[in-house]
Amino acid sequence: MNQFKPIFLGTVDPRSEMAGFRRVANSQKCVRAGGRHNDLEDVGRDLSHHTFFEMLGNWAFGGEYFKEEACSMAWELLTQVYGIPVERLWVSYFDGDPKAGLEPDLETRDIWLSLGVPATRVLSFGPQENFWEMGDTGPCGPCTEIHYDLAGGVGAPQLVELWNLVFMQHNREADGSLQPLPQWHVDTGMGLERLVAVLQGKHSTYDTDLFSPLLHAIQQGCRAPPYLGRVGVADEGRTDTAYRVVADHIRTLSVCISDGVFPGMSGPPLVLRRILRRAVRFSMEILKAPPGFLGSLVPVVVEILGDAYPELQRNSAQIANLVLEDEAAFLASLERGRRIIDRTLRTLGPSDMFPAEVAWSLSLSGDLGLPLDMVELMLEEKGVQLDSTGLERLAQEEAQHQARQAEPVQKQGLWLDVHALGELQRQGVPPTDNSPKYNYSLRPNGSYEFGTCEAQVLQLYTEDGTAVASVGKGQRCGLLLDRTNFYAEQGGQASDRGYLVRVGQEDVLFPVARAQVCGGFILHEAVAPECLQIGDQVQLHVDKAWRLGCMAKHTATHLLNWALRQTLGPGTEQQGSHLNPEQLRLDVTTQTALTPEQLRAVENTVQEAVQQDKPVYMEEVPLALTAHVPGLRSLDEIYPDPVRVVSVGVPVAHALDPASQAALQTSVELCCGTHLLRTGAVGDLVIIGDRQLSKGTTRLLAITGEQAQQARELGQNLAQEVKAATEQLSQGSQDVAEALRLSKDIGRLIEAVDTSVMPQWQRRELLATLKMLQRRANTAIRKLQMGQAAKKTQELLERHSKGPLIVDTVSAESLSVLVKVVRQLCEQAPSTSVLLLSPQSMGKVLCACQVAQGAMPTFTAEAWALAVCSHMGGKAWGSRVVAQGTGSTTDLEAALSTARAYALSQL
Repeated sequence: MNQFKPIFLGTVDPRSEMAGFRRVANSQKCVRAGGRHNDLEDVGRDLSHHTFFEMLGNWAFGGEYFKEEACSMAWELLTQVYGIPVERLWVSYFDGDPKAGLEPDLETRDIWLSLGVPATRVLSFGPQENFWEMGDTGPCGPCTEIHYDLAGGVGAPQLVELWNLVFMQHNREADGSLQPLPQWHVDTGMGLERLVAVLQGKHSTYDTDLFSPLLHAIQQGCRAPPYLGRVGVADEGRTDTAYRVVADHIRTLSVCISDGVFPGMSGPPLVLRRILRRAVRFSMEILKAPPGFLGSLVPVVVEILGDAYPELQRNSAQIANLVLEDEAAFLASLERGRRIIDRTLRTLGPSDMFPAEVAWSLSLSGDLGLPLDMVELMLEEKGVQLDSTGLERLAQEEAQHQARQAEPVQKQGLWLDVHALGELQRQGVPPTDNSPKYNYSLRPNGSYEFGTCEAQVLQLYTEDGTAVASVGKGQRCGLLLDRTNFYAEQGGQASDRGYLVRVGQEDVLFPVARAQVCGGFILHEAVAPECLQIGDQVQLHVDKAWRLGCMAKHTATHLLNWALRQTLGPGTEQQGSHLNPEQLRLDVTTQTALTPEQLRAVENTVQEAVQQDKPVYMEEVPLALTAHVPGLRSLDEIYPDPVRVVSVGVPVAHALDPASQAALQTSVELCCGTHLLRTGAVGDLVIIGDRQLSKGTTRLLAITGEQAQQARELGQNLAQEVKAATEQLSQGSQDVAEALRLSKDIGRLIEAVDTSVMPQWQRRELLATLKMLQRRANTAIRKLQMGQAAKKTQELLERHSKGPLIVDTVSAESLSVLVKVVRQLCEQAPSTSVLLLSPQSMGKVLCACQVAQGAMPTFTAEAWALAVCSHMGGKAWGSRVVAQGTGSTTDLEAALSTARAYALSQL
């Protein structure tokens, strides 16, 4: 129902094709694998559930027809057109909900009885079964379901739901209450798979020709026993369950990937990743499938569904490759997981539980992406119990962390809900005329002139959405005007800001923070410094700097979108965008992450178009004219008719001529946004960030104008610093302190490059260089430290005669150097236990020690270091063999005496 939700809520654009819908019949792809309607865990266990299915529906909007027509048409289609025996059909209706104040739907019951359904086959159920809701809020209503009896009158009925007729009469409000919708609608859904099963005389959807070619291909690919359709305890070894899981899941994967949803780490992509890994598990563990098996099933799915969904045929190779890649990655993770489990088990005692932290790192929420139930199964096979309490704690901590890290939800401004919109429509209030938002021009000096707009206040709303006749001083309110020059937030472009004044009282400004479009009405969010009332005449002024910033970013977004296709190929599709005067964000489909060279090439392509100062043409045309233009870019959404076309460098009429091919060579898009009139005002564009949202989808962040120039300058400055660090490192160093300083400088440069606003291509190149320099610097430090340690080792060996103990002080730049000296001493004198102290500035003392093998287990390094460092008011850490620590003292001799005394007491 999602695509028709604007009709139910009254928010549909009155100029769009959808606004004229009255009766609709459709077929659509549906995935249920998360949220309120989640069938994932049921798939495979029974004979009828699927994660992906095709939904057949018929719809009536605004009371075009209602219960009687919906029921009678459904009954006629099933019994007379499809010829389903009447005696095998049962129906259910809503029995009411006293808690919600809802009466039983006796009207629907009586309709079924009048159609000849016997009273014994008309059943009533409560809200759990016969009140349909998509989510916690939104349109909802009682439903009546038509069920099919698989038993056919032999024994007890075996009912399976076939068709659900929903009567959208209510809206679930945010406070949980139900309010009647201003208009009633019909929303029905019948699963194609179940209908096919009934028409083909099958007990299971998996026995139909929608699935039988897949099941045959699974058997051929795995050499498994034939599919027998068993469930529950009868399905020994869960072979038939595995058949159903794999067949269902490969359909879901193929359809989702063809629609641009790829397996990933969060949201729908994470659900798809789980589906893929569930399919791999069942195929590998139960059906003993060879590697790469899942991808081999994609052509079978394309053969079955490709005629209905051509995008499957177009993207079949990409689908198969993605499935193969993810399957290989999962199998590699599985092998690594087994090794980690075996290594961990070797460190556990006989009664120890498997650590929750390790299990978490193996899981989908951790590093390897293995399903937790699979981890538990692998441990069960080893006879080891998992620390489930610790795992629950980690899950809670992760949930809290995700909540903290989540992007802050933008505060919902004033809004016209379904009831307010219904009242406006009942009163016959026309949609807001917002055409004045395009009334701006370019002066000869290159500056923009934005016209004002005079309007009348039609309606006022308080913060809670209540319609009022007037608002008072200091009150935050919503204003509905007959016309406006404010751009209301849509199409990814931020709303205009500005102010309005009452005509005749121009010295009192009413600040307007934002404008939103609600079903064709533009609602202005303002603060009233004085009284304002319905009927007042006002004059609107947009914030020119804000508007111009949005215009520059929007035109830049179109250029960026075009440049990406020029660089990466025509398969690059926009997934979404958002822009404000500060920056723009563009999400696009990409096969792989962009390279620095590609990012730079995209920037250069945009810069070229900006430097040419091309004219930007905008024109409203009939939507039908845009239907078959090669290369025309549009998103998968409902557009108004007529629709606004934005073309860079080419007049719209020429761009829309199918013979011109212009839309393949420049930026031509359907767009309602406000744009520059020439590209030169973009100034410059710099991509300052890119990251993969999921496999196949990249998010780009970009800035323009003076910000872009500043980013380039900063990038050049940092590049000079990196060059200087490279030269300094190449000169070499004979001093550990100097080498450590250079390493720290490189570390600071890495942080500066990583966090600065600069070209992303340059950031990636500089970071690669700096990380290489860091490795070289660390290698140089280790070599210098080893040389320093060797020299100090010789000095100590010359100072101490051979014996069981060396306790002394030595100068060392760091704790790591001190540990190296201790190790080298013990290598040259294996039967000697060594403890060294190194005084530092401000009274700090470093400590390192190693105990000879023959002195253990009564004498341990960890206890030795702890005794000495505790004496100095510090701490120590390490193992039985080697330990280190720190402390503070001005009396080194006392610390050395403590070290000798402790060692002698243990030897």
